[in-house]
Amino acid sequence: MKVISYGGGVQSTALLVLAAQGEIDYPTFLFASVGDDSEHPATLAYIEEVAVPYATRAGIDLHQLKRVRRDGSSETLMQRLNRPDTRSIPIPVRMANGAPGRRSCTADFKIRVVGRWLREHGAVAAHPATVGIGISLDEIHRANRRRREAHEVIEYPLLDLGLRRDDCERIIAEADLPVPPKSSCFFCPFRTVDAWRHQRRYEPELFAQSVRLEETINRRRAALGRDAVYLTRYGVPLTQAIPDEDPGVGAVDEDEGACDSGWCMT
Repeated sequence: MKVISYGGGVQSTALLVLAAQGEIDYPTFLFASVGDDSEHPATLAYIEEVAVPYATRAGIDLHQLKRVRRDGSSETLMQRLNRPDTRSIPIPVRMANGAPGRRSCTADFKIRVVGRWLREHGAVAAHPATVGIGISLDEIHRANRRRREAHEVIEYPLLDLGLRRDDCERIIAEADLPVPPKSSCFFCPFRTVDAWRHQRRYEPELFAQSVRLEETINRRRAALGRDAVYLTRYGVPLTQAIPDEDPGVGAVDEDEGACDSGWCMT
């Protein structure tokens, strides 16, 4: 069994094109969604309007997966964050000094969701599935072949082909597909300051949701006697860290922590 962990961003979409062209042998792509209320709407739109139709025409199976609890109900990351009884924070919120806290969102909503699908379809330690991750040559520091589950073997097709992010964008464009936006949760604390500025200016509804989430987390922490945490590295609430009149609005750093590879690897 060979699959690509698909993130809906540039690198993993380039893998989709390469698979469609027969350049790599991965007939199945798995998109583990953190939820329609948590994924960036632009990523969800790209998958529905571009990636799925393209995969279908190419005869590639692109499955959209969600986290399912033991009782059979589904759960989104935003629902987890807003659950009244939640004491831990699954996203890497920033401490007062700007350092990110621990996170479980990648494991719970990405890796384990893909792993469950693989096991349900026959992957075991004796016969592991091959899982391709879309890390390109310019991100080689994010690759670690030892980080895997017992039922899988990790491969990095873009590294094997010596491809960089610019190459991925070219491959997508030459296939007459639009280049996808960076993929991540719209409230991810790994977003750059410029990305937050862009959100406040051009996506005010998403920015308002991010502000409410930060406030909800801190109300819960205050009730537990804990220090405040933040969605940016500045150690102040989001509305103060990203003022409306901030200069430089519209630019997005290329260093943004994103999920283009299919797993959050930042």
